[in-house]
Amino acid sequence: MSDNDTDQERSFRERYAEELRKKRQQDAHSYRENDELVEERVKVNQQERKTPGRRGEKIKQEEIDKEIVRRDKIKSKRIPEG
Repeated sequence: MSDNDTDQERSFRERYAEELRKKRQQDAHSYRENDELVEERVKVNQQERKTPGRRGEKIKQEEIDKEIVRRDKIKSKRIPEG
C-alpha cells in the first residue's frame, strides 16, 4: 500500500487484492489451465492504453505484481530445495 493513497484508493486496493487472491494461476507444468492472473494483466494493460494516466490502472498493476510475488513466495516454501 502506498502512503499517499486516499481512503478511497486504499479501499479499492484492498477489494482488488481480495479479488486477485481468488483468481487461478496456471501451474508451470500444465498448459491446459487458464491463467486468470495473466488474463487480468492483459485487460488492465489494454485499459491503460485506452485511458493512460488513470490511478486505478496503476493500482491494479501494483496489486497484480504483489499477488504474483506472494504466490511465488508460497510456492518456494512448499518446494524443498535439493
